[in-house]
Amino acid sequence: MARDVRAAWKFAAPYLWRYRRGFALGFGSLIIKDALGAALPLAMRASIDALTAGRALRIVLAFCGLMVLIALAKGVFQYWMRVILIGISRDVEFDLRNDLFARLVTLDSGFYSRMRTGDILARATNDMNAVRMMLGPGMMYLFETSFTLIFAVAVMLRVDWRLTLVAMAPAPLVSIAVLGFGRRIHDRFEQIQGMFSDISSRVQENLSGVRVVRAYVQEHAELKLFERVNSGYIAENVRLARISGLFNASLTALIGLTFLLVLWAGGWQFARGRISLGSFVMFFTYMNMLVWPMIAMGWVANLVERGRASLERVRALLQERPSIAAPAHPRPLPSPLRGEIDFRGVSLRYGDRAALRGIDLRIRAGEMVAIVGHTGSGKSTLAHLIPRLVDPSEGAVLLDGIDLREFAPEDLRRAIGYVPQETFLFSATLGDNIAFGVNHATAEQIERAAAIAGLAPDIAGFPEGYRTMVGERGITLSGGQKQRAAIARAILRDPRILILDDALASVDTATEERILNGLASIMRGRTTILISHRISTVHAADRIFVLDNGRLIAQGSHEELLKLGGYYADLYRKQLLEEELEAI
Repeated sequence: MARDVRAAWKFAAPYLWRYRRGFALGFGSLIIKDALGAALPLAMRASIDALTAGRALRIVLAFCGLMVLIALAKGVFQYWMRVILIGISRDVEFDLRNDLFARLVTLDSGFYSRMRTGDILARATNDMNAVRMMLGPGMMYLFETSFTLIFAVAVMLRVDWRLTLVAMAPAPLVSIAVLGFGRRIHDRFEQIQGMFSDISSRVQENLSGVRVVRAYVQEHAELKLFERVNSGYIAENVRLARISGLFNASLTALIGLTFLLVLWAGGWQFARGRISLGSFVMFFTYMNMLVWPMIAMGWVANLVERGRASLERVRALLQERPSIAAPAHPRPLPSPLRGEIDFRGVSLRYGDRAALRGIDLRIRAGEMVAIVGHTGSGKSTLAHLIPRLVDPSEGAVLLDGIDLREFAPEDLRRAIGYVPQETFLFSATLGDNIAFGVNHATAEQIERAAAIAGLAPDIAGFPEGYRTMVGERGITLSGGQKQRAAIARAILRDPRILILDDALASVDTATEERILNGLASIMRGRTTILISHRISTVHAADRIFVLDNGRLIAQGSHEELLKLGGYYADLYRKQLLEEELEAI
C-alpha cells in the first residue's frame, strides 16, 4: 500500500509543483487560521478565570473583544485557504484533463480496439472528479486537521499533560480504524469505478447502435442487460456505504469515549482544585476542536482512497504510448514533394495473423493506381502504411526515397488526403466538417471542394445549406452523402498524395462517374491511390495492383489484367453480368 501511495503522489507531484506559490499562500493561510483557532480557547480561559477571580469588568470585556478579533481573523484566513486550495485543485483537474485528451488523440487504433469508449469517458469524468476531490478538499482538510491537532495538543500538554494523555488515549484506536477501513474503501471504490466504466460503455454502445437495436427488436433485452449491470453497480455502492457508515460510527463512538474520559478526569481534578474553571472549559473547547479532525480523518481517508484509486486509472491512460511515434530528430519532407511511394519487402502482422506478406511495388510520382482484391486481402492495410497509421513489421515504405519512419507523422499526414472506408463526420455544420483540418478555409474553397466531390447538388437542397448540422457521426446524412463529404474534406487539403479507400462504395454508378470526372482535374499531377471492389472505379487507373491473402499476385493496366485472367478478369466478368441483369 505504501508503495502505491508513493507512486500516486510521484505521478501527481509535477502537476502540484506548477502551483507551488499558490500552495504556499494557501497553506500559509491554513496554518495561520489553525494557530488563531488554537489561541481562541486560551483567550476564553483567561476571560473565565478573570471573571471567576472578580477582576474588573473592563478586563473581562477586553478578553471578550480579543476573542471576537481572533474569530474574525480566523474567518478571513479560512476564506482564503478554501478559495486558494480548492481553486488550485480545479486548475490541476484542468491540466490533467487536457493532458489526458492530448494523449488520447495521439494513440493509435490498437489502443482503441482494446479500450472501450465508455471506460475512457468514465476515467475522464468520474475518476477525474475523484482525483480533484482528493487534491483539493482532501489535501486541505488533511493538513488542516493535522495542524489543528498539533496546536491543540501542544497547548493542552503545556496546561496539564496528564489530562492530555487521557484525552489522547483513544488515538491509537482511531489510527487502527483508519488503516483497516481505508484499504477496504480503496478496493471497493476501485471496483465501483470499473463497474461505472461498464455502465458507460453499455450506454455508449446502445446509443451508437440504436438503429441496430431497434431493427432487431432488442430494446427489452438491452434494457434487461443494463438493469443487471446497474443493479450490480448499486449493490457495490451500498456495500461501500456500509463500510463508510461503520467507519464513521466507530469514530463517533471513540469520540464519545474520549469526552467521557476527559469529563471524568477533568472534573475530578477541578473538584480537588488542581485546575481552574477556565482551564477545564478550555480543555473541553479543545476537545470540541478535536472532534472535527477525528471525524474529518475518516472523511479524508475516504476521499484519499477514492482519489488514489481513480488516479491510478487516469495514470494508466496517461502512461499509454502510441506505437507510431516521431523519431528523435525527424527529417523535413522533401521540397518539392514529388509523391513517389516505394514498398520494399513489406510484411505486416497483427499478432499471429499476417495481413501483408513481402509486398514489393512502386507507385510513381503523379501516377494514379488502384488496389483491388477480395475482402480481407490487405488493401486497406496497405493504404494505412502510407500515412503511417501502422508501421510494417518487416521491410520499409519510402516516400521520394526516404523511409517514412524518418518523418514526423504529423508532417507526413499533412501532405496526404485520406478518405477511409468508415466515414466519420463530427457533430458540427456540414461546412465545418468539409473544412476540418484546413485553417481559415474560405466559403468559395469549401463550395468548390463540395462541387468536385459531387455533394453540391445535395447541399443546395438543404434548408441551411453549408450551415446544416449533420448530427453525431453524420447521422442526418445518407451513406453516400457522408462519403462525398469526406472526399470534399480530403480535396480541400490540396494534398500531394490522395488515398480513396473504397470511398465510392455508397454511391450509385452514375454518381460515381460524376465524382471521378470531377476528380480527374484534381488527380492530375498528384499521386492517387484508389481502393475499390468496383471495376468501374479503377479501370481508368494507370496501373492496378491485385492483392490476395496479403500478397501482390498481379499488376498492370486494365487491359493487361484482363488478358492475364485470374481474379481481376473474373471480377470484371461478374460485375459486367450484374450490370446486364440490372438493365433488364
